[in-house]
Amino acid sequence: MTFDEYVDKIDEKWRESFIRTWDVISEHLPEGFEADIQHGMPGFVVPKDRYPEGYHVDNEPLPFIGVASQKRHLAVYHMGMYRDKNLYDWFTREYPNHMTTRLNMGKSCIRFTNPDKIPYGLLGELAEKMTVEEWIDLYESKR
Repeated sequence: MTFDEYVDKIDEKWRESFIRTWDVISEHLPEGFEADIQHGMPGFVVPKDRYPEGYHVDNEPLPFIGVASQKRHLAVYHMGMYRDKNLYDWFTREYPNHMTTRLNMGKSCIRFTNPDKIPYGLLGELAEKMTVEEWIDLYESKR
């Protein structure tokens, strides 16, 4: 599946929010990450030419951030927050400064149930917080 095919299948309610979320993350990511489709969703990965070992589970490029439109929500999967407690804590502290809605999140998955209530600025800041090198080092240190 291509990115455009994925976007074409998104429910109209979520399409604009998905594209805006994707664009914000893409514009704020440090250099070196690459767009890819993994596990049926678009995301950003560390390419194999940068990290040949890839993801230990399936030997695909190392995933970093995924963006998915689900039936009832838009999800941003940030693997760095899953591995870095300080980054996770920063995000959970910052969220109330950007939104009045309750944070709906797991260890790496941030869920937005209202397409009109997505903190794009905060997602941009989050995307800037970790370089490719920092992500590889963190990934390797926790294997």
